[in-house]
Amino acid sequence: MARYVFITGGVVSSLGKGLASAALGAVLQARGYKVRLRKLDPYLNIDPGTMSPTQHGEVFVTDDGAETDLDLGHYERFTGRAANKRDNITTGRIYSDLLAKERRGEFLGATVQVIPHVTDAIKNFVVEGNEDFDFVLVEIGGTVGDIEGLPFFEAIRQLGNDLPRGHAAYLHLTLMPYIPSAGELKTKPTQHSVKELRSIGIAPDVLLVRCDRPIPAGEKKKLSLFCNVRESAVIQGLDVSSIYDVPLAYHQEGLDREILAAFGIDDAPQPDLTAWQNVSQRLHNPEGEVNIAIVGKYTGLKDAYKSLSEALTHGGIANKVKVNINWIDSEVFERDDPSPYLEHVHGILVPGGFGERGSAGKIEAARFARTKDVPYFGICFGMQMACIEAARNTAGIRQASSTEFGPTKEPVVGMMTEWVKGNEKESRASDGDLGGTLRLGSYPAQLTRGSRVADIYGSTRINERHRHRYEVNMEYRKRLEANGLLFSGVSPDGTLPEIVERTDHPWFIGVQFHPELKSKPFEPHPLFTSFIAAAMEQSRLV
Repeated sequence: MARYVFITGGVVSSLGKGLASAALGAVLQARGYKVRLRKLDPYLNIDPGTMSPTQHGEVFVTDDGAETDLDLGHYERFTGRAANKRDNITTGRIYSDLLAKERRGEFLGATVQVIPHVTDAIKNFVVEGNEDFDFVLVEIGGTVGDIEGLPFFEAIRQLGNDLPRGHAAYLHLTLMPYIPSAGELKTKPTQHSVKELRSIGIAPDVLLVRCDRPIPAGEKKKLSLFCNVRESAVIQGLDVSSIYDVPLAYHQEGLDREILAAFGIDDAPQPDLTAWQNVSQRLHNPEGEVNIAIVGKYTGLKDAYKSLSEALTHGGIANKVKVNINWIDSEVFERDDPSPYLEHVHGILVPGGFGERGSAGKIEAARFARTKDVPYFGICFGMQMACIEAARNTAGIRQASSTEFGPTKEPVVGMMTEWVKGNEKESRASDGDLGGTLRLGSYPAQLTRGSRVADIYGSTRINERHRHRYEVNMEYRKRLEANGLLFSGVSPDGTLPEIVERTDHPWFIGVQFHPELKSKPFEPHPLFTSFIAAAMEQSRLV
C-alpha cells in the first residue's frame, strides 16, 4: 500500500514547496521507489487556465489536456513521470463537482457541509488510483493559517488517522530569516508556523527550513525543542545556484533519510544519483555561453515562462554551454528600433501569449531574426506572428493579421472552430466560455521527410502538447511557401499547421505546440537542443 507524505508551507509563500516535493520525489525514485506527486490548490478557480500569467505564473498542460499549476512542471522535470488530470485539484473544482451532485439530488436531502462533504472529496482525490505507487507526495498550496486552505489541512489531518498506522508523514517547509542588525538567524517565525499547524491537529515529522546560511547547532536544537521535532529531522534548505542542485543538496542534508525514518524504513536502498550528478557537473562547468532573447509580454514575472526558461537551460546542458536569458518586453519594439536590443544576441525566442497587446513587437522580432539570419524559435503565438510577418513582408499581403485582434480582410491567423481529438471531432464557438475550451493536450503531427524538423526529431511522426485557440490559416499556405516559409509539420489529416520553417535561413522554426512542456534536464527536448546549437554557431559569427 502507498505511503503518503503531506507537504505544507508556513511563514511566507514562494519558499519552494513545489521544488522540495519534486526533489524529494526524485531522490526516492533514485532509491528505486515508484513515486507519484499531487498538488492541492485552495483557490476558487476551476483551474489556472483563465488566470493572469503575471499573477499565477504559467499554466502547465498535461498530455491528457489538463490546465494545471506550474508545480506539476517541476514534478515532471524532476521525476520524468508524466502528470495527468488527477494530479491537481482546486477548491473550485471540488465545489463545482459537489454542487452538481447536490443539484442532481445525490445527497438525498442531506445538508451539504465542509465537513464531511468537502473534506471527503479531498480525501477521495488524494487516495484514488495510487495502487501502483510506493510513495504519494501531496503538496498543499498556500501557507498554514490561510482561511481558504483550512478544508485541505483538515482533510490531511483526517487522513493521518484514516490510513493504516505508519502510512502518513508530514513535512513542513518554513523560513528562517537572518536579521542583519542582530547578526542572527531567527527561529521564532518557524515556531509560530508549527504552533499554527499543531493547533489544527497536525504535528510535523520533518521540518525543512529555508535559509541563506547554515543553521548553527544551537538554533537547530532550539527548533527541535520548541517544535517537538527530532533534531535530526530539522533539515536546512540552503539556497543553491541552480534548482537542479536541489535533489543532491536535500539528500546531502538527509531529507529523504528522515522521511523514510518517519515511516520506520531503515533498510532502503542507497540512491543512484548519477544522472543528477551529471546534470550538476554540466551546469557548473560549461564550455561556453550563449545569449538568448525572450521577446514576450509577461516578462514582469519570470514564472510566466517557467517551463520555457528551464527548457533553454536543458538545451544548454545538452550542448555543455551556459544559457544567458535576456528578457525583453515586446511592447518596447513598438516604439524603439529592435537592433540595439537584439544585435548582440545569438538567438531569439518569441513565446506563447494571448491578445493583441505586444503583438507588433513580436512581429518586429521575427522580422529582425529573418533579415539578420539570427536563429529564431517561435512557440504558439510566436509561430503565428512569424507567419504574419512573412505574409506582410515577403508575400506582399500587407493587411495580414489575426482575427484575435479584430476583423481583418487577410486572416492569416484565425480561430479554430473544430478539430479531431482521437476518434472524435471537437468544436468551439467564438462567443463560448474561455476556460477549458482551447485545443488542449497531446496531439500527433506528421513531419515532411527531409525537412529540418524531421532531422531534429529523427522521425516524421511526433506527439506534442498544445494550448491554443487560434491557428495559421492553411488557405495562405501556398503563398507563404512560395516565399520561403515551409509548412513542414501538419496534423495527420493535413488540415492544421503544426510547424513552419524557413528554407532560406540558417535556423528559423515556428511551432504551434509547446515543446518546453516535455523537456527535462536529463532528457532535453530536441528542438531546444538544436536551437541552442544554432545559437552557439551564431555566437561564433557575431
